[in-house]
Amino acid sequence: MFIQIPDVLTPAEVKHCRQVLEASQWVDGRLTAGDLAAKSKSNLQIPAESAEARELGELILNALGRNATYHSAALPFRVLPPRFNRYDVGMTFGTHVDNAIQTVPGTGGMRMRADVSSTIFLSDPDEYEGGELVIDDAQGSRAIKLPAGHMIVYHASTLHRVTPVTRGSRWASFFWAQSLVKDETSRAMLYELDCAIIALRSDLGLTRGNESADEHPAVLRLVNHYHNLLRRWSEL
Repeated sequence: MFIQIPDVLTPAEVKHCRQVLEASQWVDGRLTAGDLAAKSKSNLQIPAESAEARELGELILNALGRNATYHSAALPFRVLPPRFNRYDVGMTFGTHVDNAIQTVPGTGGMRMRADVSSTIFLSDPDEYEGGELVIDDAQGSRAIKLPAGHMIVYHASTLHRVTPVTRGSRWASFFWAQSLVKDETSRAMLYELDCAIIALRSDLGLTRGNESADEHPAVLRLVNHYHNLLRRWSEL
């Protein structure tokens, strides 16, 4: 799974995030890394328990709540409160894999499985050079550098890195979700099936005039299969 979702945040929301972050306290990002990842990590983050992180995290969770593509791709059961990082000139994060188990802040130690990783870019590509998010998967290495407000969603099990920033500053929000569907292949199949259903409904709506495409037998059968597969594969 490797899905780019445009305009998750509006321009006004991106601007607000940047204003809050500019006035925030930044700390060494290695404080939140595992032993191995900390050796290759060089960036800044705002403390997860800070008022700024809580405010902006809520903003992003609300944005995710209105984004149908994210829910189709991730099938989120729990979403870890979003975090915020910054890469200035010379900063980088070497190849690593995200921790499989994450502790949810403010819950007294409740833990969740990290199935799906997401990054929302808060800097436009022309604001910095370098700083690409590079993800390694079965299809090879992919370098991602998206406009501010856009998001990349991918399996948390992949190796990935952030290349060194050589000009400017790269700001982003990142977070993980525990999916209702643990298995990566099953989750990807459900996403592809959902996309096919949406495309079919659209095509039928164009060809059938005023008659509802949602009542077409093929649509109903595919929706039935989707929910039966979700029922079979989901874990609550």
